[in-house]
Amino acid sequence: MNDDRTRLTTGAAQLGVPLDTAALDRLMAYVALLVKWNRAYNLTAVRDPAEMIEKHLLDSLSITGYLHGERICDVGTGAGLPGVPLAIACPERHFTLLDSNGKKTRFLVQAAAELQLRNLDVVHARAEQYRPPAPCDTVVTRAFATLADMLAASGHLLAADGRFLAMKGAYPRDELAAVPPGFRVQDVVELHVPGLEGARHLVRIAPAGEEG
Repeated sequence: MNDDRTRLTTGAAQLGVPLDTAALDRLMAYVALLVKWNRAYNLTAVRDPAEMIEKHLLDSLSITGYLHGERICDVGTGAGLPGVPLAIACPERHFTLLDSNGKKTRFLVQAAAELQLRNLDVVHARAEQYRPPAPCDTVVTRAFATLADMLAASGHLLAADGRFLAMKGAYPRDELAAVPPGFRVQDVVELHVPGLEGARHLVRIAPAGEEG
């Protein structure tokens, strides 16, 4: 476990994400909870806690510098990725974790309580049906549908000057061509996650007409 913590510390530093002792403790405790609950709830296909450091924690933290504003919504969060690691790393921001799977949201409610994440809310609902109390500055997705489907399901969640962040593997050329009217692709950032092989990309999308 100490080796895992060292890899997390080193990897986060390479990503430019500062983590204090309390944040490191919470991230390692989150991995322990994932392993524990995974036995019964099948939260993630990654079973080895050592693999979770790169595949879940560092992968999630790789987009920290691209978050926009204070109100962040993680749509289709599943086991809390990337929302939980980001909430731990960014205590000054507020995160809403949204998922339609009741088992996964029950896990997240318990995890948020045990990890004392006061900047995190869990919502059990489909994205299409959710109406946030205030528009979101950033809507983030990881392995959630195509870009067109993501925008159709959650476009109403975004503030007029907000940003969509879609985490993808290979460069999603066909998906980019199918982005619907009303939105524009800002750019596609190639992500480099320490310890992870394979392509990782972040697609940044803004409402059409919003510059910057």
